[in-house]
Amino acid sequence: MPIKKYRNNGAIGALLDEYEKALFELRNVLNTITDKELVVIADAETSDPDCASIQSILTHVIRAGYNYAIVIRKSFDEQIEYKKGETFETISEFQDALPNMFRYNEMLFIDYPNLKLEEKIPKKKITTSWGQQYDVEQLYEHAIVHILRHRRQIERFIIKLR
Repeated sequence: MPIKKYRNNGAIGALLDEYEKALFELRNVLNTITDKELVVIADAETSDPDCASIQSILTHVIRAGYNYAIVIRKSFDEQIEYKKGETFETISEFQDALPNMFRYNEMLFIDYPNLKLEEKIPKKKITTSWGQQYDVEQLYEHAIVHILRHRRQIERFIIKLR
């Protein structure tokens, strides 16, 4: 990873720095993949259509990345629709889409500069589409690990494909 400037806005900066780092690592892995490998079904036995190919994983990762910010925005009564998955046919299209998704998440913290990260009262936590309840900090920690888990999955697919 190149030398970078760390954000200076405390816990929010740390979350964004780590999110950006996880995406940087994922993009480095993507640099090793061909467009042909992108679309190959690497796990024909999975029951999860988001995990059959590198293409389906990346579509899922980007959609989820937007939707983490959207679920928070919805908790503030923003009238906004969840993002649907957009499937790309080339690695370069995914390479371009990942930083756009990250910038969308950065905008959440620009639009809500006083966003409370921690919430101890269960009724005030955000309920996700999969039923889990998080505060903002927990949701972003989940988002970071989500990238890491799928980067690992893609690395395993690469080994399987080669």
